[in-house]
Amino acid sequence: MQITLLWAAALMSVVTFAVHTFIGGPRVALPLLADKNLPIASKWLNYYCWHITTIYTFVMGGAYAYVALNSDAVEVVVLLTILNVSFSILSAVVAIKGNINPFRFPSTSLFGVVSMLGILSLVLK
Repeated sequence: MQITLLWAAALMSVVTFAVHTFIGGPRVALPLLADKNLPIASKWLNYYCWHITTIYTFVMGGAYAYVALNSDAVEVVVLLTILNVSFSILSAVVAIKGNINPFRFPSTSLFGVVSMLGILSLVLK
């Protein structure tokens, strides 16, 4: 595995966490909570899902760093890469379904970049 690319994936994971938490929080989570028209269960389930992503992006950075320090844990990179490719594609599909350019959702490109770094770390020596 390419350790430098794993560190790059860890760094981009931290960037993803920061964008999600500190930019997305005020622009997405706060308006979601302020919305009085959503059914209460929908509002709070969406807020719960928001925090699942917060936790995942935080753990993702730590997991890539762990593998960079313990290069025998290849399966962790494989799992993260599968998840990140899936999240990037899901982000694009949801955006398209909403008639929105997929790259208006930072998750499309951020998860895409992290997944590419993960893939490259696996295939390059």
